[in-house]
Amino acid sequence: GIPMEIIVGKMFKLEIWETLLSSMRAGEVAEFWCDTIHTGMYALVSRGMRRIAEGRDPLEGQKHRCGMGNMFDYHSTGYDDLDELQRTPQPLIFIMELFRVEEPSAYKRDTWAMSKEEKLAAVPVLHSEGNRLVLCKEFGQAAAKYQEAVICLRNLQAKEKPWEEGWMKLERLVTPLVLNYCQCQLELGEYYEVLEHTTELLQKHNDNAKAYFKRAKAHAAVWNEREAREDFLRVAHLDPSMAAAVKKELKQLGERMRKKHVEDRKHYQGLF
Repeated sequence: GIPMEIIVGKMFKLEIWETLLSSMRAGEVAEFWCDTIHTGMYALVSRGMRRIAEGRDPLEGQKHRCGMGNMFDYHSTGYDDLDELQRTPQPLIFIMELFRVEEPSAYKRDTWAMSKEEKLAAVPVLHSEGNRLVLCKEFGQAAAKYQEAVICLRNLQAKEKPWEEGWMKLERLVTPLVLNYCQCQLELGEYYEVLEHTTELLQKHNDNAKAYFKRAKAHAAVWNEREAREDFLRVAHLDPSMAAAVKKELKQLGERMRKKHVEDRKHYQGLF
């Protein structure tokens, strides 16, 4: 029920569709006969489109992102007619209607569809939008902006050799975005999300006081008293300028834990 979108030049699985659509005018309906040399991937494309039409995630339950990898694992698309087409490839007729053509600048592309230059240009814009949303206390939306910026940079990092200059330059851009994302998650009460991301960050940068501070607050929120105290003390050691903030947090942690112990005693006394 929803028109499909294809970004021309981004290597869609059925490359012939780009050729066909590029020959059409907006509003035109056309029929194309395609030989088997062009239709080998159709079964996998159709499988995903059918799942979407059924209201399902096309990647649900898969072990691999690669469609061929899943075929080798499961030996089936889940549809008998598509399995038959895989076994016995045939020429196919496609009937297409072209609804609209947009200029590249008019289309908000997903991260995966951006070039390296576009990703680098998008990062400061997303960072700024995230900061603006934080000021408006729209923490969920802000987190999404920071996360999108991180994905852009991680995609670029994947093409660099770890710990070399290009990789490190991107890592320096990633770190504050991850910390901003974690702050939003703290505000939203997603404490285990914060623990996961700060721990991952500290495995690479074990001298980042801000990461320890946010992880300590997450530990405190889920009653991990020992871990919270250890992280707070690391913060004070790494950045003496944060000593006052650490002292305040430790005091609050102590008060919360004492209150919890009192409540626990009352609860258990009522049980026996």
